[in-house]
Amino acid sequence: MTKRIAIFLILLLLALSPASLEARLAAERSVLKNGLVLLTSEQGALPMVTFNLLVRAGSRHDSQGKEGLANLTSRLLTYGTKKKTALEISEMVDFIGAELSTGSGEELATISMTLLKKHLPIGLELLAGILTEAAFPQEEIGRQKQQVIASIRGKQEDPGEIAQMAFMRALYPKSPYGRPVEGTENSVTGIERSSVLDFYERYYRPNRAILAVVGDVSHQEMVAALTQAFKDWKMGPSDSEVSPHPSPGAAEFIRVNKSITQANIIIGHEGVPRGHPDYYAIQVMNYILGGGGFTSRLMEEIRNQRGLAYSVYSLFYGDKYVGTFQATMQTKNESAGEAIRIAKEEIRRIRDDGVTAEELEATQSYLTGSFPLRLDTNRRIAGFLAQIEYFELGLDYVERYPDLIRAVSRADVQRVAQSYLRPEKLIVVVVADQAKAALK
Repeated sequence: MTKRIAIFLILLLLALSPASLEARLAAERSVLKNGLVLLTSEQGALPMVTFNLLVRAGSRHDSQGKEGLANLTSRLLTYGTKKKTALEISEMVDFIGAELSTGSGEELATISMTLLKKHLPIGLELLAGILTEAAFPQEEIGRQKQQVIASIRGKQEDPGEIAQMAFMRALYPKSPYGRPVEGTENSVTGIERSSVLDFYERYYRPNRAILAVVGDVSHQEMVAALTQAFKDWKMGPSDSEVSPHPSPGAAEFIRVNKSITQANIIIGHEGVPRGHPDYYAIQVMNYILGGGGFTSRLMEEIRNQRGLAYSVYSLFYGDKYVGTFQATMQTKNESAGEAIRIAKEEIRRIRDDGVTAEELEATQSYLTGSFPLRLDTNRRIAGFLAQIEYFELGLDYVERYPDLIRAVSRADVQRVAQSYLRPEKLIVVVVADQAKAALK
């Protein structure tokens, strides 16, 4: 039995190796005549197809005073077209047993759909209608605005959300990146239908979009089907946008008083964009600092050794144009100061002392070994393909990723820690019962 298990594990590791994973994905890429970038991965194990569409129509394009416009527009896409009401769209989705969702972030709006292969023509008709004939009925705008406002009010009562919003405002003051994607209650209330229509007409264009399709379809099949289905989706003006370069805010200690038993703490500053040449060395460094769960230094010192927090972690998040570094934790009000002090000490320690060979080897093994497991469903593969296109990583990224991680040395880790961990620029946000926290 032990021998059989060992053989099974060896076969599993071989099946999940980067080379075999690249072969299994077998991704292909085309640019359609209307400018839409199409990526496909044929997966015939199940008679299903998954779509993941990214459109450069995120909240950073919201104009002053209309914060939340991008989010509202994306929410309304499935609530009526020129040919179908919101109810008819919902009934169609239910009838074919599909899943359809939309969303919005700072950079991108998303549309995701999964359906059976036999219903592909219906799904493409539905998707084309959303992208070319969204009607934005006034009554649906009113309903969605009320739901967004309810969500905004709910987040204003959530200590974690309060801390995150305060941190982003301080990190990117006077910038779209410092504003909530949903906007504010006042800004959402003031959004008119004409603004939604203008945003949709301007930004929802095929030459601003990436579509990843994964499932029981070939690349040639999808090129032909999409060329026909999207024949009315016209290219917009050529892209002449200036890349944003927001200036980060200065170091600051922000106290938010709230009658709670657990202090919510965020410590951080500006990070690096996803395309930065030191991105992979930074990810290795951060895994050791606070991204590695129970094996990270922050978890060991703050939770395991002192029992100050149940959850503590750090991350370097890189988007297209901006990045953030954050260390986040929750602790008793009374121990907030001590937890902050220890977190700062660990930041300084990794800068000054670097990491051990054992830490580096364990981190590289985990990051390379777990990478294939992130692509275990068609939905995840579709999201992955769309992201590597958006970040211009190349279809050979699966093959290159392990080497990028393994190339990081101990000297690289200490170099990026000294370059991109900046104790003198830390923004500290503490949402707590400030009387009990007694922070200096």
